[in-house]
Amino acid sequence: MHTNLGWITTPITPDLLRGALDVERTERGLLPHRLPAWARAQNVDGQLAMAESQPSGVRLVFRTRATAVELDTLPTKRVYVGAPPRPDGVYDLIVDGRPAGQADVPDRGNTLTIDMVAGTAEQRPGPPGTVRFTGLADAVKDVEIWLPHNETTELLALRTDAPVEPVPDRGRRVWLHHGSSISHGSDAASPTTTWPALAASLGGVELINLGLGGSALLDPFTARTLRDTPADLISVKIGINLVNADLMRLRAFTPAVHGFLDTIRDGHPTAPLLVVSPLLCPIHEETPGPCAPDFSDVSSGRLRFRATGDPAEVASGKLTLGVIRDELARIVAQRAAQDPNLHYLDGRELYGAADAAELPLPDELHPDAATHRRIGERFAGLAFSDGGAFADGRAA
Repeated sequence: MHTNLGWITTPITPDLLRGALDVERTERGLLPHRLPAWARAQNVDGQLAMAESQPSGVRLVFRTRATAVELDTLPTKRVYVGAPPRPDGVYDLIVDGRPAGQADVPDRGNTLTIDMVAGTAEQRPGPPGTVRFTGLADAVKDVEIWLPHNETTELLALRTDAPVEPVPDRGRRVWLHHGSSISHGSDAASPTTTWPALAASLGGVELINLGLGGSALLDPFTARTLRDTPADLISVKIGINLVNADLMRLRAFTPAVHGFLDTIRDGHPTAPLLVVSPLLCPIHEETPGPCAPDFSDVSSGRLRFRATGDPAEVASGKLTLGVIRDELARIVAQRAAQDPNLHYLDGRELYGAADAAELPLPDELHPDAATHRRIGERFAGLAFSDGGAFADGRAA
């Protein structure tokens, strides 16, 4: 810890956090969560528990004239057996709305070793680290530190060389988004360059990102979380995880979607609600899940995925991305007759066949950094522009 008497330590309190739905007080500090405690108590899946504790879209936001900022954190680094090492999580610094620096905490933190084949995970404790940003302008400014979108991050201490205060409400609309690992951030370069963060910046809205890697599975507790979270704009991106996990057949999918949307509408009866179908993913367009890791090319530095289902089983109700898009379009069209603020977006408008030819999915499942930027720009252009589902002036 820093011992310079010129530093001011400010307690990290929920009023300095944006994008988290809950905070857990630990022995050392504060752990942001993206699902509330009651929802976490209903979950039995380790993948979802890991995903919701990874702070995609969560940021510290404060006003200060400090020229230097230090943040002590305890990250949890993931190691996948048989896969190449993962890069350290990135912290993005935003000052008055503009990128102003990046940092990480290498060789620090807990280690979670995951064996995808055996279905096991083992965590080992490690030491905390410090993120430092220096050379900031000596003037009052709004500072945001976006936490690593894919790395569970316990917040221990915030130090600055000038006092800190919360930033008042800017009056921006709040966009609440739910989706899969692609919405979570998958292989984006940093937390402010996930496609939802980019789209939120372009749209001038405050993001709450409930993209949950591997876990957009129409869980009722997720629907109730969306219902209960204050928001002006809501989107749900549905499909890829249901195919990946081979979770349900068409018979269960249709009423589950209706129930999910019904629950959201219980809390947000007139807010613009945008249903987004899956991006193009060639391995699952016509082939059902489950999806499995493919270690055959791991020597190249890339873990890949493959579809293991039988296309012949689509006739008996197995889900593919094509089946899901058709059914989502039908469901939204049916409901929109009584719900004028319900909208549908075909995910292939964000990433389609031409995009896949130019920017193929490196692991057959997740977009890379350049593709995140394209998806974010496309979404902003389609949703936030005049005539889009999230255009200013629509019902809220």
